Amino acid sequence: MVRLSPLNLLRAIGIAVAVAALTALIALTVSYLIFPVTGLEVQGARMFPEREAWEALPDYASLPSLNTLVLERNIEANPWVKGAEVLKDWKSGIVTVKVEERRAVLEGDLGGRRIVLAADGTELPGLGGAGLTRLGLDETQLEEILAVVEVLNRNGVVLDSVDEVGAEGTETTVEGYRVLFAGSVGDEQARALKVLMEKHPDATYFDLRSPDRVVVGAESSDG
Repeated sequence: MVRLSPLNLLRAIGIAVAVAALTALIALTVSYLIFPVTGLEVQGARMFPEREAWEALPDYASLPSLNTLVLERNIEANPWVKGAEVLKDWKSGIVTVKVEERRAVLEGDLGGRRIVLAADGTELPGLGGAGLTRLGLDETQLEEILAVVEVLNRNGVVLDSVDEVGAEGTETTVEGYRVLFAGSVGDEQARALKVLMEKHPDATYFDLRSPDRVVVGAESSDG
């Protein structure tokens, strides 16, 4: 067994590291020359600026070296982006970014601070073109609204906007219908609401203010 002196050992390690680095550089260079990223296309974005997708793309990116998961996470760091999917086209070299954006559903004045929220509670930098009524809110009202929205989302019911908050409860627009609630809303109520909106397309409103009940329109028929 041959023992290397500390100096020779360091030299051998240095050579191995240099060879590994050179090999990696050659591999990256070859992949860039053969499969370069020739362009980037962003689909589904209205508020998310395309330049941010370009900025998230590594310099001299190639299709083999491009980590799509990392790029998706970087794009999703923008508050407007609810989800992103990155696709590679190996024939053209174009990278496509499919973006699902958040929508503003609530504009509020919270203790003198303006807030704009998406349905999942994410704070947005602006309205994004949404025509919302600015509401005066306190922390308790905001928590109540977000809790109800979470229940609606969990049961496949889409909130369009929060329109009014008062002593009698909160008035919202849900999938185009006027929906009222106060306090908490249960999962069964949310599921019943979804069914009743389909059964009563001409209803003027749906009232969830009574526990475990959904009242439909002016006729006060129970669901």
